[in-house]
Amino acid sequence: MESLVDRIIRAGKLDIDLYREVKADPNALGPAMNVVVISSLAAGIGSLQLGIKGFLVGTVAAFAGWFIWALVIYIVGAKILPEPRTNASLGQFLRVVGFASAPGIIRLLAGIPYLGGFVIFAASLWILTAMIMATRQALDYEGVWRAAGVCLLGWLIQGMAIAPFLIMLSAE
Repeated sequence: MESLVDRIIRAGKLDIDLYREVKADPNALGPAMNVVVISSLAAGIGSLQLGIKGFLVGTVAAFAGWFIWALVIYIVGAKILPEPRTNASLGQFLRVVGFASAPGIIRLLAGIPYLGGFVIFAASLWILTAMIMATRQALDYEGVWRAAGVCLLGWLIQGMAIAPFLIMLSAE
């Protein structure tokens, strides 16, 4: 059995085969949720320069944002705009997109002076790319464009949902 670290590295490399494997692996939900928690904690640690409040809000905002994003993508992508081949349970979908949050682990470095903004930007684009690839595999989409559209819509909605957390973090 492949280790969690190996799967995280493969997810970071945007390995499409990993997403296929975890969709088919009913035992991968726990490890996938561990990746989401690790990625969320990394966002919190990257926000520690703002104190304990930064850590707490950063961690909660990252986790809540991922959860909302995943839920919106699943509802829109699997229920409202599925393709004829789309066949994924919520559990299968969460396994796949849980691993797509792996690139967020680099947010640990967001606290480095002068690099924080770049790290957050790079992590966001990397996570978005991973989520598009994961969504395409999880929902059995023929092409990448539908997955990209569904992910971008979900990204916008989750951004609006976590904006109050981010405003709270910056207010002081």
